[in-house]
Amino acid sequence: MRHSDKERDPLPDESASLEEVADFWATHDTTEYADAFVDVDATFDIRERHYQVEVQKDTFELLAKRAASLNMPVQKIIDEALRKELISAP
Repeated sequence: MRHSDKERDPLPDESASLEEVADFWATHDTTEYADAFVDVDATFDIRERHYQVEVQKDTFELLAKRAASLNMPVQKIIDEALRKELISAP
């Protein structure tokens, strides 16, 4: 049987959750669904920059614990703490 003659599973519909869609694509090959994709023109205007800063493992673990207890991303905890420290510094 040729690759194109093979019957394929239907694509997830628009009501599928992100998890369902991810599970589908984890077990299916996009090349078998080339006809379902469309070309798009996209323009990006990236205004925000992100930086990497090294921290010690124990510091990161404390940050992660604090972030989890506040139900916030670690990055936001770091940004808020640094901002607060810098604003209060002479």
